Amino acid sequence: MTNLSSLTTSQLSQIIAIREQIETLQSQIDSIAGGGEIPITSAKEAPAPAKRKYHMSAAHKRKLVKALAKARKIRWAKAKGAKKGKRGKRRLSAAGRAAIIAATKARWAKVKAAKKRDRRSSAATRAKLAAAA
Repeated sequence: MTNLSSLTTSQLSQIIAIREQIETLQSQIDSIAGGGEIPITSAKEAPAPAKRKYHMSAAHKRKLVKALAKARKIRWAKAKGAKKGKRGKRRLSAAGRAAIIAATKARWAKVKAAKKRDRRSSAATRAKLAAAA
């Protein structure tokens, strides 16, 4: 075996870990030989309990769906009722609507006036056409 003083700290820690594993396994062997059971040392080694499967009948599923739908309707009714009571639906007055319409018509009149221009030819253009003819 090599000299322990020449080993690094990581090698020494590995040696210690392996030594502890050996001691644990030795104690398990001793307990088996003594007639006892193997002690469980960690949660990883413990067998997981079997999961119980729950089955729901079709009738119970229908009943559950109906109950959930009823509860959902009640929640929505409460939410809608609370909103109406606070503010209500906002409406535009007739005067406000008339003002918006008048402003829109005025804007469009300006746009149309800007697009509309004199379509007749200028005197210089008419003279050029006459000369060409």
